[in-house]
Amino acid sequence: MFSGLIGVISNDMAIDLGTANTLVYVPGRGVVLDEPSVVAVSHRGGIRKLLAVGREAKSMLGRTPDEIETIQPMRDGVIADFAAAEEMIKYFIRQVHNRKSFTSPKIMICVPADATPVERRAVQEAALAAGARKVFVIEEPVAAALGAGLRIAEPRGAMVVDIGGGTTDIAIMTLGGVLYSRSLKTAGNALDEAIITYVRNRHHLLIGEASAEAMKVEAGCAVAKSNGTAVDIHIKGRDLRKGVPSEIKLGPPDVAEALDPPLERIADGVMLSLERIPPELAADIYEDGIVLTGGGALLDRIDVKLSRRTGVPFKIPEDPLRCVVVGTGLALERIDEVQELLVQI
Repeated sequence: MFSGLIGVISNDMAIDLGTANTLVYVPGRGVVLDEPSVVAVSHRGGIRKLLAVGREAKSMLGRTPDEIETIQPMRDGVIADFAAAEEMIKYFIRQVHNRKSFTSPKIMICVPADATPVERRAVQEAALAAGARKVFVIEEPVAAALGAGLRIAEPRGAMVVDIGGGTTDIAIMTLGGVLYSRSLKTAGNALDEAIITYVRNRHHLLIGEASAEAMKVEAGCAVAKSNGTAVDIHIKGRDLRKGVPSEIKLGPPDVAEALDPPLERIADGVMLSLERIPPELAADIYEDGIVLTGGGALLDRIDVKLSRRTGVPFKIPEDPLRCVVVGTGLALERIDEVQELLVQI
């Protein structure tokens, strides 16, 4: 009787627990939360205390004293700090339920395609420890395919490439099942690191992750345009030769050059995936194209870059950033119909 009462008062939810951002979808309400996956804790007097989660915690990155630590619980799409991940999930559950502590929802949560059984179990246990009544797990590219509206139940090959913060997940599906999937450790964070490396090597300027991300968002371009108005960005950092603060101006051609190595690695991963499947399904994909989702799909002209490199057309859905969480939510709503797509733990 008591468990039945819990089910009545609870709102089930789907969680895209990403390296960079966590999104939450509630059936009937849609996407209700989109926050950075960052936690801030204090260690004063040997006591660990949660200070902030999400945007507030992200604003503290690189600006905290010794007794305050900012933690990114997820690394490469999997849990790197279990205690911080549990606190973060618990906080987001309370946010969604208007801070009510008496909630115990069913949760559908996604993991990278190449997550190990131990990593998948860690995600499940973190959600249970945070207060979930029951936890289901689905692979990120499968969720992305559902969120992008791909007809994966048909006898035809469908391919999705989801570029998140920590991993790029690739999946090829047909007849309602996953034929091939893999994860690459090259994704949004790797793009930021490539910009940091480029600015350091080319301009002898040391910049932080936040500056690199801002540069990627404001002036990011996978392929430099031959015409049109360029959007230059002024970026500040520390001059490595003089040791003093300095500023330089960069534009889309610079960012395109900086991002070329990680984008080449993603393209290589796509080509390798296509080589591992039957030629009939590869022909379907060459004809229908590859769906590109995730935050990385927002990079200007990334579809052009990958299409030129692979020879396969890429298509970007209307809201690529939310495809994974929407697909995870759809899987939760149709739990009885998608059992074969779920990860068995």
